[in-house]
Amino acid sequence: MAFSNLQDLMTVLERQGQLARITEPLNPRLEITEVTDRVVKQKGPALLFQRPSGYDIPVLTNVYGTLERIRIIFGIGELDDLGERLAGIFHVSPPGGFMDKLRFLPRLKEAADIFPRRVRKAPCQEVVETGDFDLTRLPVLTCWPQDAGPFITLPVVVTRHPVTGKRNVGMYRMQVYDGRTTGMHWHIHKGGAADFRASDPETPLPVAVAIGPDPITTYCATAPVPEGMDEFILAGFLRRKPVDLVKCVTCDLEVPAQSQFVLEGYVQPGETRREGPFGDHTGFYSPADDYAVFHLTAVTRRKDPVYPATVVGVPPMEDQWLGKMTERLFLPLLRQQFPEIVDMNLPVEGCFHNLCFISIDKRYPGHAHKIMHAIWGMGQMMFTKMIFVFDRDVDVQNTGEVLFHLGNNLDPARDTVVVRGPVDALDHAADLPHLGAKMGFDCTRKGPGEGYHRTWPDLIRMDPAVKDRIDDVWSRLGL
Repeated sequence: MAFSNLQDLMTVLERQGQLARITEPLNPRLEITEVTDRVVKQKGPALLFQRPSGYDIPVLTNVYGTLERIRIIFGIGELDDLGERLAGIFHVSPPGGFMDKLRFLPRLKEAADIFPRRVRKAPCQEVVETGDFDLTRLPVLTCWPQDAGPFITLPVVVTRHPVTGKRNVGMYRMQVYDGRTTGMHWHIHKGGAADFRASDPETPLPVAVAIGPDPITTYCATAPVPEGMDEFILAGFLRRKPVDLVKCVTCDLEVPAQSQFVLEGYVQPGETRREGPFGDHTGFYSPADDYAVFHLTAVTRRKDPVYPATVVGVPPMEDQWLGKMTERLFLPLLRQQFPEIVDMNLPVEGCFHNLCFISIDKRYPGHAHKIMHAIWGMGQMMFTKMIFVFDRDVDVQNTGEVLFHLGNNLDPARDTVVVRGPVDALDHAADLPHLGAKMGFDCTRKGPGEGYHRTWPDLIRMDPAVKDRIDDVWSRLGL
């Protein structure tokens, strides 16, 4: 069963040796980051900084930092488990006879149990402050020396489209300007920014920010769900139980009831302020730019909260496993639309949107090019800077194998394609913000239909009978 809140998660992690308590006073400015960065790269435990200098609220980092903790949080054995279950829910065909209908009922119940439910009382509203709360009382981290200030790095930001009324849940960093205002770093391609653009210039857009709901709900704020899908529904599916939501005190929005803190407020259409720079997940500082301004109207919280944060920077960092979780979760849905796709790898070194390795069951000339353009046409996959397509027998999770076949199968003049289109706002290599070039690489075997009239050589492989013979005697060889 999914964890209801961070407190329950910390109890289990500590019991399993996956949580370390840090009693040494450390400064939220740079020092907590330096410790967290070292521990992440050592594949170490989650960290609870019990005495951040100058604050009485503990700081929790590196919750998602290892595969073992991802398995604990999501209650899975392998990363692919949830993706296969998600595909089963979405790939539902109408049942036939009576017995088919009976077998169909558990799947309908599983789908019905994922919708969020409204509650009247919530731990996140044990303490309500509408007048005198100061954001500088939170131990918000300043992670890197050139950061423009402290940034809230795990905010679950809730808005509603002013016309359609559809809810959007996203994760957009928030630079703390002062006690009552922050930046709201939503890129132009994101749902929150779309709600902002659709707002009446004279009417503030309500915004609620949940900090530290249960760990699965926090993850879902990062997930690239199809447009119009409620992220709280995805969270209910992954949790196997609904997300409890409570109505905010000062705005007409609902937030996860188990959150540690909730920041209630609004953004005013047309109002922007310079935000950044910020040491980002690309490993570089994202430059300063103008973004919406969040104005605080209330803070609600638990009586004894913890402040969760993540540190991003030169990979590998904690977000590598959030990205890998997304890759494995949505791959089966991708296969439903393109059954020829065998596997996909978004390597952490590529910061998830720079590199994509795909293996396919190649069926005709130009098939690899079809897949490249299909991927660029799918949601946030449009940001993928370089796509490498391989034959089905290539293990795209093995970087050595990828490089071997890339080097041997690719003719640069024939097998590369360059297109122009949207790029991630953090792509500093592009000449223009949000617009740049992308490349596709056909690393598959070629045939006459693709202009290749030589004989494609066979890959060197040992005779299977010889392999079996050596397997039988291996233990006696003393090697």
